[in-house]
Amino acid sequence: MRKAFLFILVSISTVFFSETVQARSRAHHAHKSVARTYMVRGTKPTFNANDLLADQVKINKEKLRLDSISSLRNSGMVNTENEEDLYPALGLYENNWGNGVNPFKNKSIPDSLVMDLSNWSMPTMGAVTSNFGYRARWHRMHYGIDLQIKVGDPIHSAFDGKVRVAGWMGGYGNVIVVRHSNGMETVYGHLSKHLVTVGQYVKAGEVIALGGNTGRSTGPHLHFETRFFGVAVNPIEIFDFKNKVTHMDTYVFYASNAKRKTGKELANVSGIAYHKVKPGDTLSSISEKYGTTIAVLKKLNKLRKNKLSLGQLIRTA
Repeated sequence: MRKAFLFILVSISTVFFSETVQARSRAHHAHKSVARTYMVRGTKPTFNANDLLADQVKINKEKLRLDSISSLRNSGMVNTENEEDLYPALGLYENNWGNGVNPFKNKSIPDSLVMDLSNWSMPTMGAVTSNFGYRARWHRMHYGIDLQIKVGDPIHSAFDGKVRVAGWMGGYGNVIVVRHSNGMETVYGHLSKHLVTVGQYVKAGEVIALGGNTGRSTGPHLHFETRFFGVAVNPIEIFDFKNKVTHMDTYVFYASNAKRKTGKELANVSGIAYHKVKPGDTLSSISEKYGTTIAVLKKLNKLRKNKLSLGQLIRTA
């Protein structure tokens, strides 16, 4: 009886194994047949190990990016759903968040780029005390401008962006570097105190530090730089520090120095004009005088109310 039972069990197992093997064989041949059909028709792309590896790398990068976004949102460091806020200028810099003012050496730089300046803030209201350019006395380049401040004065982010560097760096002393959505990076040196941390999202005008006299400094001032892929651009090409405005709503960066306009040239560009507020002036009277509207004036000057102050400079075009 036991032998008969074992014989039946072995027979069933053999049949099942045979059917399984045959089924797998049929599936294998069917797959080869379909593949052969696609190949004959020329509609099925070919794949190799490198393709599969490249796809896996892309998937891994995307996963890391999404995990990073998720962690940033969960940490509360960034109160936004906009991915561009989390990774400003991602399409330009990819995920290069290296340390230092210029970690982009030997990187390919676009020949030109139009940068949006419509949402801006002055880093401080102090006057320019030292310009951009070569310093014969010190035998070195000055890659930014110096702005007059007192120790402890608030320092503001020039545009929306994300803090890339916040720490001590040689001659800069305490320094902050912010990467902005328009592709620009701004540098704030000789600070007495940081009020933001690396990876933090900041808005234009937000106080990010307190002014100071740290690093290689001969007195309290803000060292302010504007850069693109590490290339220093004279901030006076972008900001009119006398009138505390940007020259235009856009700035065109050129890799070639010869193509860039100087601050003096930009100040005389046709279409840019200012009106100094006099007794009796209102937004309505100014708009009529310059053939514009109250809404345009408020937008150009970032005005929330219609109230004006004597001597105030109003950009009219």
